[in-house]
Amino acid sequence: MNTPEALYQSSLSSLPLIARGKVRDIYDIDDQTMLIVTTDRLSAFDVILPDPIPGKGRVLTRVSNFWFEKLQAIIPNHLAAIPLEQVVPDAAERAQVEGRAIVVKKLRPLPVEAIVRGYLIGSGWKDYQKTGAICGIPLPEGLEQAQQLPEAIYTPSTKAAAGQHDENVSFEKTVELMGQALAGQVRDASLKLYTEAAAYAKTRGIIIADTKFEFGLDNDGVLYLIDEALTPDSSRFWPADQYRVGISPPSFDKQYVRDYLETLDWDKTAPGPSLPADVAEFCAAKYREAETRLTQDT
Repeated sequence: MNTPEALYQSSLSSLPLIARGKVRDIYDIDDQTMLIVTTDRLSAFDVILPDPIPGKGRVLTRVSNFWFEKLQAIIPNHLAAIPLEQVVPDAAERAQVEGRAIVVKKLRPLPVEAIVRGYLIGSGWKDYQKTGAICGIPLPEGLEQAQQLPEAIYTPSTKAAAGQHDENVSFEKTVELMGQALAGQVRDASLKLYTEAAAYAKTRGIIIADTKFEFGLDNDGVLYLIDEALTPDSSRFWPADQYRVGISPPSFDKQYVRDYLETLDWDKTAPGPSLPADVAEFCAAKYREAETRLTQDT
């Protein structure tokens, strides 16, 4: 399923494969570092779809690297200052992953996904309609769909096994999993990262409605931002000029694909359905537009 424009699955013979995630292939380098390759795979409803989104992995890599640099004063990130040429010396093999591979520090991932919500949308909107709260956090009455929350809220989830759905948990549950100090550090860092990124994105005509962060620890217990940061895969991006309270705005993320999949007779279990070429290309264009808006002239 690989094409000159798209990489569905990487294949590096020079490094041992550690794992394949929904989107990323991870290779071992040495005791301190590993290589993460962001492919063009797309997952929706926790199912990896059979068709790639051309160029998506390169966009995600560039956007993540942009945010890693911009936000490093808040928290260090997992990037290692080692060029790709040093770990994949063969030019032909390197060409396969150029622009979509990063060398990162080996860290111990924490068992939670740190979700921050700034607007009332998606599962949060459904939760609010039923309970007047999001993940047990009470909110004022009378809020509308897509309305900005009085302040951003932290709604962590536990990481599910492949093919399973993540489970929203309370902050208190994360304290049980990680201890009070670390759980608080993750919450505070997540809210600060989101707040700073959302303020910047708004100057570029993008509203970050919500996002997901992942964190890891080094051997000294220092907290790092890992995986990806504030990409169209891990966030809900809206064009500010099309934002209206009361409706679900158009987005720069994979919501377009989700909306298409909702029209199909599919039970949201593997295997996922194939995407028409025009749906895949429209999604790819949205990812590219988000990158351009966020990173141009910087």
